[in-house]
Amino acid sequence: MIVSLLYQVTRRLLAVPTVLLRRDTSKEAELLVLRHENAVLRRQLQGRVRYGPADRLCFASLSSLIPRRRWAKVFPITPGTLLAWHRKLAAHRWDYSRQRRSPGRPPPQAAVKDLVLRHARENSQWGHRRIQGELARLGHPIAASTVWQILHTAGIDPAPRRTGPTWREFLSAQATSLLACDFLHIDTTSLQRLYALIFLEHHTRRLHIAGVTAHPTAAWTTQQARNLATDLRIRMDPLRFLIRDRDSKYTDAFDAVFQAKDIEIIKTPVRAPKANAHCDRVIGTLRREALDHILILDEAHARHVLAEYQRHYNAHRPHRARHQLPPQAHQQPPPVLKPASRRLLRTRVLGGVINEYSYAA
Repeated sequence: MIVSLLYQVTRRLLAVPTVLLRRDTSKEAELLVLRHENAVLRRQLQGRVRYGPADRLCFASLSSLIPRRRWAKVFPITPGTLLAWHRKLAAHRWDYSRQRRSPGRPPPQAAVKDLVLRHARENSQWGHRRIQGELARLGHPIAASTVWQILHTAGIDPAPRRTGPTWREFLSAQATSLLACDFLHIDTTSLQRLYALIFLEHHTRRLHIAGVTAHPTAAWTTQQARNLATDLRIRMDPLRFLIRDRDSKYTDAFDAVFQAKDIEIIKTPVRAPKANAHCDRVIGTLRREALDHILILDEAHARHVLAEYQRHYNAHRPHRARHQLPPQAHQQPPPVLKPASRRLLRTRVLGGVINEYSYAA
């Protein structure tokens, strides 16, 4: 379009001298052709001479000022080539094909493509027709064949052959139904060994310290399980599995307490502590943050220390697995707009071994 416009403007400007100086115009035009031809030759000293769009525009415009009988002697190209250039410029001037819409169905928008790919990633069991139905429900009318083409272009297989969820996604989906337990041992200042039975909810990371004793018998362990079931009550409804090791203190009576709540017992393999990794991790955290810095005097002192840490762990300590939320929190507090104007308070836990911070009301 721009080239055609320049061609028309050039021809109009060159037509002015034709009217004023009819006799000398042809000679002047021939000189301009020769000068431009020399410029082209100097620009391309080797190889075949090639004319660009500007060269064709110049020659085609000057042709109107030179008699046609002299074209063969003046121009470096044949008259047929010159006329072909002129026809091409004229055809380009009246070509509106670029302004028309391409025939057929319009391509889907980028946002719709992103939605299709997101549904496929987050729902490995959904096929292209299921994804089409979900998009229609969201207000995006799109053909099932178009959804299939988007998935095929992205290299995503159909639902039956699509790659399943990752281990992280699988465990996250099962976390709401998992409860784990394990024993923690503590050595007092008198070198007496105490045992604490702990339970951990995988989904919320809520810690439960059932009890502390120096002689953990099977009857004592079963009683702590009953106490936990009484304390949790309705919160035990979503739990479906209990992970425990093969310690002899976990008897059939212990399992029956949870089986009465429709909770299935899963025993870890022999000598496989990683099978109950969440409990082992929380035990290590408890040691590093509290027990390694405190001398435990007796059973009552151990019970007090563990109770204080349980409160801190569930109500205040942030967890990366829960986006830095404590187990008992459901959402982050609102952001503080002017922290300099707020007074920060520190609460000492276990004599200052652990500190908790909060803004004054």
